[in-house]
Amino acid sequence: MSATPLTMRAMQLDRPGRPLRLTQRPVASPNPEELLVEVSACGVCRTDLHVVDGDITGKLPIVPGHEIVGRVIAMGGNVRQFAVGQRIGIPWLGHTCGHCLYCSLGEENLCDDPQFTGFTRDGGFASHVVADARYCYAIPDRFSDAEAAPLLCAGLIGYRSLRMAGGAQRIGFYGFGAAAHILTQIAVWQKREVYAFVKPGDQAGEHFARSLGCVWAGGSDETPPFELDAAIIFAPVGELVPLALRALRKGGRVICAGIHMSDIPAFPYRDLWHEKCIRSVANLTRRDGEEFFDLLTRAPVESVVTIFPLEAANEALDQLRAGQIEGAAVLIP
Repeated sequence: MSATPLTMRAMQLDRPGRPLRLTQRPVASPNPEELLVEVSACGVCRTDLHVVDGDITGKLPIVPGHEIVGRVIAMGGNVRQFAVGQRIGIPWLGHTCGHCLYCSLGEENLCDDPQFTGFTRDGGFASHVVADARYCYAIPDRFSDAEAAPLLCAGLIGYRSLRMAGGAQRIGFYGFGAAAHILTQIAVWQKREVYAFVKPGDQAGEHFARSLGCVWAGGSDETPPFELDAAIIFAPVGELVPLALRALRKGGRVICAGIHMSDIPAFPYRDLWHEKCIRSVANLTRRDGEEFFDLLTRAPVESVVTIFPLEAANEALDQLRAGQIEGAAVLIP
């Protein structure tokens, strides 16, 4: 008599702009390089909003979610770096081809034939997920499952953005959500000055930013008291780019950290002159993850999270869209 197949619950996107739908389906078996993971927590990222709202389009139907923490319950025969029962993290970058120009140059974040968790392969808004073991990470023990979840994208992409800021001592964060609240703690630990730009009139956001060590917090339409060495834009708002450029010193840089942004309006060349630059961040590399999680063994970072049950994924997305989440939203199956 055959065993009853394992089933899973998942919040599935059938069409952009529609609410996610709770489904039940058989759990897939991992291939030789993969892990089957029971999900403990999954962060709700702004990229998930872009997938659900149709700002970026990929495979459908799809289970979103790419800030996944869970425990290995089965492994493919070629997996050596993890063990059954081990807690792991699964990020946005789910697979790369390994042989295109960019992979050969060590720039796998720009791979010509990638897979992305929760976008081109099913993600963590579910009770179970299958992931390529080569793109997963061990999670530092000091973080709970819920606290660790936003580290897998808000933290990782934020870290890559912070690296692009180089040695900037005065750094501005435009949009003070999941990524900025993690990166502020790292930057303050590194003895940088952090300037937080929130939605105009958001006094709670200003207070939250100052509580994490920001030396100044104000509306995104305000001018900071000093010129900035660099600015990282986390909010998907193109109008912030010219504002950030005007806040920079000569030679400063603006880093656009999101996967999607509204159009950048025209601005005078003088705002870009004096060797200022604008740069985007695309995805992450496995090296970024290794460096970031090593850094977290020393940096005193704490994630601020609001927890929702898996079935309340649509509510979590709505609150994120409305800017009502302080820190990060996390789903618990």
